[in-house]
Amino acid sequence: QVQLVESGGGLVQAGGSLRLSCAASGRTFGGYAMGWFRQAPGKEREFVSTISWGGSSIYYAGSVKGRFIISRDNAKNTVYLQMNSLKPEDTAVYYCAARPPFYRSGSSDQNDYDYWGQGTQVTVSS
Repeated sequence: QVQLVESGGGLVQAGGSLRLSCAASGRTFGGYAMGWFRQAPGKEREFVSTISWGGSSIYYAGSVKGRFIISRDNAKNTVYLQMNSLKPEDTAVYYCAARPPFYRSGSSDQNDYDYWGQGTQVTVSS
């Protein structure tokens, strides 16, 4: 079992940056592949980025590729999402998620994740 808590959301102007953090507690964090997802008002939750348990394999949704950077610090039990060149369409609640133990690779399918944080709001004004 692992508990996830996101932070770092807020209000930012278009073109600005934010860094989200997801702190994990519970079982060994380094054994979990992690993902970031987001849900905009009136829309379904969608994949943003994922990182393997060791950090060597990373994938991004096309809409954020080149602007967002996912990383992890297993010593701090934390995964990050650096968001640059933010656009109004990035406005959403952002969630981090962890796959079940022993799944070392990330996934873009939210059904592959067992553990979820409560979410953090990101609002980008035009």
